[in-house]
Formats: sequence, C-alpha cells, structure tokens
Amino acid sequence: MRLRALLETEALGLRLLGGEDELDRTVRGVMTTDLRDPSRYLSGGELVLTGLAWRREPEDSERFVRILTGAGVAGLAAGEAEMASIPDDLIRACARHRLPLFSVNENVSFASITEHVVRQVSSERAGDLAAVVDRHRRLMTSGPAGGGPEVVLDLLGSDLDLRAWVLSPTGRPIAGSSLAGAGPELPAAVSATLAGEHLAAARTGRRGPHRVTAGGDTYSLFPISHSGRALAARDVRETVLSDWFLAVEADAGDWSPERLDLLDGVTQLIAVERDRRDAARTVRRRLAQEVLELVQTGAAPAEIAARLRVAAPVLLPGLGTAPHWQVVVARVEWEDGEIPGGQVAQALLEEMLAAPETSGPEPSDRIAVAHMGDEAVALVPLPAGPAGAEGDEAAGQAPGLHADRILAAVREPLSRGLDDDGRLTLGVSAAVHSAEGLRGALEEARHARRVAAARPGRVCAAGHQELASHVLLLPFVPDDVRRAFTARLLDPLRDYDRRHRAELIPTLEAFLDCDGSWTRCATRLHLHVNTLRYRVGRIEQLTGRDLSRLEDKLDFFLALRMS
Repeated sequence: MRLRALLETEALGLRLLGGEDELDRTVRGVMTTDLRDPSRYLSGGELVLTGLAWRREPEDSERFVRILTGAGVAGLAAGEAEMASIPDDLIRACARHRLPLFSVNENVSFASITEHVVRQVSSERAGDLAAVVDRHRRLMTSGPAGGGPEVVLDLLGSDLDLRAWVLSPTGRPIAGSSLAGAGPELPAAVSATLAGEHLAAARTGRRGPHRVTAGGDTYSLFPISHSGRALAARDVRETVLSDWFLAVEADAGDWSPERLDLLDGVTQLIAVERDRRDAARTVRRRLAQEVLELVQTGAAPAEIAARLRVAAPVLLPGLGTAPHWQVVVARVEWEDGEIPGGQVAQALLEEMLAAPETSGPEPSDRIAVAHMGDEAVALVPLPAGPAGAEGDEAAGQAPGLHADRILAAVREPLSRGLDDDGRLTLGVSAAVHSAEGLRGALEEARHARRVAAARPGRVCAAGHQELASHVLLLPFVPDDVRRAFTARLLDPLRDYDRRHRAELIPTLEAFLDCDGSWTRCATRLHLHVNTLRYRVGRIEQLTGRDLSRLEDKLDFFLALRMS
C-alpha cells in the first residue's frame, strides 16, 4: 500500500507536514519506536511511529531523521500527545532528507494505525505470494545467459501481463517484448519523455520506482544501476547519464512488496547483462585508444593505417576495411568541477552514436570510443553503401554523421539529466578517406566542440560545416610544416619570456585580439601605452616582422592558432 492511501484514510488521523512529492512510496510494514537509534530493527519500507521521547534537544531531530533515511523507511508519523505541535526542527530535518512527515492526532492510538497497516499489507501478500515466488524462480533460472533481457521481459508479459521496456538514458529502446513484434512499439516521443523523467528523478535523489504519465498512459520507471559500480559511485552524476532504466506500463504504487521485489530482481538481472556488454566493448575501446594516441603523438600515417587495419575487422565484421572514418569529440562538464567527465562522456557517446532508428543493445558495437582526460573521442567507421558515406553523398548530403541529427534525438532527455549544473558539448568532423586525414579530423572535431561550447544551452553540438575557413584549414596542415612555421615565429618570443618574464606572447595575443588598437590593448593589459609600444617593438626586433603590416599580423595569428 502507498503512503497516500494512509493519508486518505480519515480514521487514522494523519496530517501531512511535509513530503507531498513522496506520497507514492510503498509501505511494507510499520514500527513504533522511541529509541534514539532504531536502525537495527529496520529493514526498509516501514512507516515509523514515534512519540518523540528520543528528542531531548533540537539537534536530535537531524540525527534521528538521518538514521531513518539511511535505513530506507517509507515515512515518519509523530504523535501529538506529548507536545502541542510537532517541533519545527523535525519538520526541517525531514524536508532536507525528503522523508514524508505526518502528525498523528492525540485521539488516535498508534495501535490503531499499526493494525490498519498490518491488515492491508497482509491481505496483499496473501493473494500474490505463491505466484510471485514461482515467477521469481523462473526469472532467475532464465537469466541473461538464457537470451538476454528480452527473456526476462517476455516472462513479465506472459506471467504478469506487464508490458515493459529497457531504455537507454536517451530513450532508445534496448529491449522489450514489443521489439519482437508482440505489440506496438513505444512511440519515440513517449520514450524521450520517460527518459527525461528518469534522469530528472535520478538527479534529485528520489527513489524508484517513479510514476510517470506519458501519451495518456501510466508508467513506472525502475533504475538499473551497474551491478559492480552501484556502491562505489560517490556522486549520482558519475552514472546518471549512462545508466539504463526499466519502464513498465503500470502504476507500481499499488503493488505488493513481493511484486516490487520481483521487479527489483529483474533490474538486477538486466544490470548484470549491461555489465557483460560493457566488458565486451573493452576491445573496441582499447583499439580506439591506441589509434587516437598514435594520431595525437604525430605517428607516421603508415603506422596509423596498420592499426586501422587491425581495428576494421572488429568494428566492421565481414566488411574488411572502412572507406571513410569520422571523429566525434564530446565533453561533459559540471559547474563545480569536482566530477570527472571522461568516462561519463565515453559511455554517453557510445549510446548517442547508435543509429537512432535501431533498437537493441548492439548498434554501438561498431563504434570505438576512448576517453582522454575529461574528453571522449569516437572513431566512427563509415562503410560504403546506402547507410554509409557514399549513400549520404548520393543523397546530396555531406557524408556520415551530422551534429544536428545527433542533437535532435538526445537534447530533451539529456537536458533534464544535466539539470542546472552540467553541460554536454559535441563536435563532429568531416569524413576522411585515409589515416593521413585522422589528425586533421580529430582537431577539426575539437574545434567544432569549442564552437558548440560558446553557445548557450545545456546540450550543444557543432559540425565541421560551421567552422570558419581558417579553422577548417588549420587541422590539415602537415605536422612538420606546422612545427617549422610556429617555431620560426614564436620560439624567439618564448625564449625571451622564459629568460626575462616579459610576457611577450600574451601581449601579442591581446594586441591581435584588439585588432591592433593601442588604446584598447593597453587597457585590457592594464599597461601604459608606452609600455605596450616597447613590448611590441621588442616582438618586432626579435622576429624581424612588422606588426603594422597585415601580412605579418596574419602570420602571427595563424602561428598562435597552430601552436
């Protein structure tokens, strides 16, 4: 039974003091206590009744509520017999910990409430217990090894008449009986709404299942956490954008504890399957890491091409090599800067790059994603044919992935998960035809991501088509030319700065950024104009260039961009 049902039973004399948003919690039992620490007697889901004898000073309320919350109780009901009103410090503590708080009229005994709860819970258990135990045994013996999450969901449909889907954090269907033709598919708009509600609930710390109405139907959402990481995660932001969830077309608020336990077992089975498939991606991730490290360190194209020949059969089984490659860069950042975003961005990018029109857990298995610091980088092969690069070219479009298409499918749910303290920015390169082009494609994708980062919004993306002309050209300058050009112009200034702490490089950057305006540049650097003229003169003397000439200004600008 739900807390809401208790509140609606007038004979119980309950008055709600806080926690209206949590009234759909299920009550699995009742306990009366005035112990300062009753945790040893709590197993979760109880309505705790107390006469407040444990409270000796206001600070006791915070400690008591924290203990109850940690034990997973459903709610707290405090009697008014000892005090004229419930203390404000208890009300505030319950609000902080999202624990529903009721006051019990002094004319109603705790025994009456206990009898009512026990009677309701017992009657629900009597009807379902035998069937639930048998079904739970069948689910456990089927398991992921017997056909994956689809087998578990089929049993839910056949035995409990429940339609259910496993969805990704972006709303893409991973598994469900409807995927096998047993019923209508979940509409894309409904999936996106459910994903957004799931992410929003996870960010606020609300316990599942979460009740959601979408498309005129009621759904209950059950989080699916990584089985090996659930206890290790220190912050919900480390997993919220990568965890799957189970959507059941039903209102779980009226379910018995046994049925809820059954669904909890289902999510645990699916979590094991999720971990297994993550482990299977290890080879692809390692290949991506190796190729991208070679690209970043300026390895010879022949060496990169050799690694690609190793990667192609894994990423494109049966097709040999990929005629085109594309690079996508993603970054997840939190405002406090305390949560690393690399692994979150990696898992999210694997999900986002799965074809949006496909279902199931495997479409991203042909995408290799590495994470490098706070950045995730995807190496995407584009096979020839209607679905690949040549197919796009035949349709008159740039080949491969498009930033706007990726964004359209994920913006709504991910914005809910990022809430008001996170950002996702994404950059997409053009398709390249060989290993020689991968260095340029990586830098191009990074430039595009920086363009996206300059835009407002929680989820932003930019493609190579949106880059300015010089930004588009610079990534494809050969490394030896790049190094020689920047060294000739900037090394004398760097050496001078190192010896004299003269800040000639920052002065040059500011001078060019101010379009050569002496007054604006001096103001920005907090310098006298004569001091600025002295520094610019020193730059010209060391490099043999004239910063009054457009050609020399352009050379310095490009050198700074390539350095």
